[in-house]
Amino acid sequence: MSPGKISAPLIPRRGWGRERTGILQAVIRLPSCDALTGAERYGVTVLHDLARLPAVEDETADVVRFELTARDPSDTELATCLARNWYFERGDGVVRVPRAVLRRIAAVAGAAAEQQTEARDRYGRVPSSDNALVRLGREGEPVVSQAALRLREAVLASAGRRPVALLAPWPQGRRWAAAFTHDLDIVAYWPLFTLLRLVELTRKGQLVRGMRAAAAALAAVGRDPVGRGVGAVLDAEQRHGVPSTWFVLCGTPTLASVRAGDLTYASESRAAATILRQLVARGCEIGLHGSFATADRPALFGEQRARLERLTGHPVRGVRQHFLRMRPGATQRGMLASGFQYDTTYGFPDRNGFRLGVADVIPAWDAATQRPLELDEVPLCWMDRALSKYRGVEEPDAWVAEGIRLARACREVEGVWVGVWHPNLSPALGFPGAPRAFAGLIDRLVADAPFVGTLSSVVTWRAARRTVRIRRLAPDGRIEAQGAASAVAPLALEDAQGRPLAAGWAPA
Repeated sequence: MSPGKISAPLIPRRGWGRERTGILQAVIRLPSCDALTGAERYGVTVLHDLARLPAVEDETADVVRFELTARDPSDTELATCLARNWYFERGDGVVRVPRAVLRRIAAVAGAAAEQQTEARDRYGRVPSSDNALVRLGREGEPVVSQAALRLREAVLASAGRRPVALLAPWPQGRRWAAAFTHDLDIVAYWPLFTLLRLVELTRKGQLVRGMRAAAAALAAVGRDPVGRGVGAVLDAEQRHGVPSTWFVLCGTPTLASVRAGDLTYASESRAAATILRQLVARGCEIGLHGSFATADRPALFGEQRARLERLTGHPVRGVRQHFLRMRPGATQRGMLASGFQYDTTYGFPDRNGFRLGVADVIPAWDAATQRPLELDEVPLCWMDRALSKYRGVEEPDAWVAEGIRLARACREVEGVWVGVWHPNLSPALGFPGAPRAFAGLIDRLVADAPFVGTLSSVVTWRAARRTVRIRRLAPDGRIEAQGAASAVAPLALEDAQGRPLAAGWAPA
């Protein structure tokens, strides 16, 4: 099939100034750029990006138009939008959506309610109950990613005889992605943490599991079970060629921080340095695990990031908050000011699911300024301890089963599954059966052929894909495209059936 004209809605460039007004008017037929609120622009950007619809700058091209309509905001409550498939209306060469729907998309993907609440749990976190999807019992669904899929279906249905070009979802011809990540919470004082775990198991009535853990702990005395646990995780990943991302604490521990479960080791200690060298040698990415204090004192981000870079000799691009403790919005502004490129804190501590409604990479939203930040969010959707610590589910195979279920949801929307496995989940530290379950998780996920990469590679690819523009459609059907070069893999266009489309590429 030779490439023909493109049927795709135009979308605004990444930028929010008045210099974009002409393009924006051509897209949605509004009298001026000022007619869109910041949240509406963000909703448009997120939807089109997740839908894989390239921007078309050739104003002579016969493309599907994206138009906005008015609707009573009371008709666009989140539950109603989900029930009505977001009110996308199809027509001949046009797809229409209410402006209020865009604001609803922005509120979910931007965690607007969580940025505005003052509620906190005992760890200083916004309670999961304040999340819009949790309130509806829909946190297990990537509803915003699903909305983008519905939008793409509407574009295809409205295209008529117009051929369609889409952006390839992931490198290497893969249709979805998976990222394995680990939080290095424990290095020193492992017997103390084993004791705390045995108390936890006793309170839950898990006496047999507790006895198995105690026996493993006694056998591990003098054998560095933490280092062995890290090595076991790396060995399981290496068998499948899985590159992983590790988040490391990098502050100065005190008695109070150890008791709180915050900073529990010195990153310069011999044991921590040995682990860091091992991670670097295995080609892992290392990010910062922001201590509790960074959530309230963002200036500490820069100090901890610089300290970790000195220890590893590599740039630190990503961050995840310890215990997922943050002040949504304010903490992300601190991350950006300290030079981070991405954050992967947006996940639930006490359940698994899609906190932002997306299984993908999106720009962070700042509700205070009603503008996106130049910081990418890569929300995690699954964590091992979410079930055992908060839900009382102590069977590792059950944790894995939920991880596989969420991975299936990510695959259905061509998104990215981001999971967290703690390397201290070993028999000696109170988790018999956990290493075997983790190996099984890798086996099952890799068998579904995702693109597997570090979080930096995932973010780099998605950031480059976001830059793609169709500059010109020649009369003979040739496509002239433009996009930022990606160090991960070449960018590509495909037709509605996923077949590659030839295009001439120019650098952005």
